[in-house]
Amino acid sequence: MRRLVQIVQLIAYRVHFFAPMKFSFPSFSFTPTFVPTLAALMAVILTGYLGYWQQERAGEKRALQREFDARSRQSPVILDALTRDPATRYRQASAKGEWYAPGQIYVDNQVQHAVVGYHVITPLKLEGTNSYVLVNRGWIARGSTFPLPPVADVAVGRIAVTGQLSLPSSRFLELSHQSVQGSVWQNLTIERYRNVFPLDVLPFVVVAQDALPPLEKVAFRPDARSEKHVEYMLTWYSLAATVIALWVVLNTKFADSDVDTQNRAAGPQGSAGERGNDS
Repeated sequence: MRRLVQIVQLIAYRVHFFAPMKFSFPSFSFTPTFVPTLAALMAVILTGYLGYWQQERAGEKRALQREFDARSRQSPVILDALTRDPATRYRQASAKGEWYAPGQIYVDNQVQHAVVGYHVITPLKLEGTNSYVLVNRGWIARGSTFPLPPVADVAVGRIAVTGQLSLPSSRFLELSHQSVQGSVWQNLTIERYRNVFPLDVLPFVVVAQDALPPLEKVAFRPDARSEKHVEYMLTWYSLAATVIALWVVLNTKFADSDVDTQNRAAGPQGSAGERGNDS
C-alpha cells in the first residue's frame, strides 16, 4: 500500500511539473535579396525553357513515329516526274529506269555493325522522263583506299527499284566548310545535290529494299526515341524545382517564438522553486 501511494504521488508531481509549460512552433522570416533572387530566376527560366523544349521534341518524335507507321502500311507509290508531294514520305515506292553513274555520291560516317562506312546514293533516271530520283542503294565499309571511297559499280540498262521514301534530314552540324569532297559528302540534302548536279531530282530518297554485294541493305526507320527526350525533360524540370527549393530555403530564417524563449528562461528557476515548495 505504501508503495502504491508513492507511485501516485510521483505521477501527480509529474503532471503538476509539466502542466504550466506551453509549446509553440518556431516563427520564421522570408527575406530574399536581389542578386540571389535574380540568379535563381534566370536559372529557373533557362532550365524551364530547356525542359519545355525537350517536351516539344518528344511530342514531335511521337508524331513522327505515328506518321511512319501509318504511311508505311499504305499502298506503294509508282514514281514518275509528278511525284513531288512531301506527304508521300515513308510510303513504299517503286520506280523503273536507268542508273546515272556520274551522279553517284558517298555519304560518309555511316555506322553499321559498329563499322564506319558510306551510304551509296545513286540517281535513277525515271523511265520515259527527264527526272531523277536518288536511291540509297546500300551501305559499304571504308576500305584500304580511305579517304577515297571503295568502288560500288552500277548496273547498266533498265532496272526496277523498290524501297521506302525518305526525306533527308536538314538538321546536322558540320564542323568543316569542306562538306563536299568530290564524290564523298558529309551530309546529303536535296538542295545541295541540285546545286552540284544540274538534274531535275525528286525531293525524296528511295531507301532500296534490296542491296547487291558488296553493298548491304540499310535498315530504314525514323529515329523517334521519344523516351530520351522525356528523360531530358524530367531532368531539366527537376533542376528548375531544385533551384526554387534552394532559393526558398536559403532565404528563410527560422527563429524561436517568444513563448518558447520565456519557457526556456524560466524553466530551471520554476522547477527549482517548485522543488523548494515541495520540500
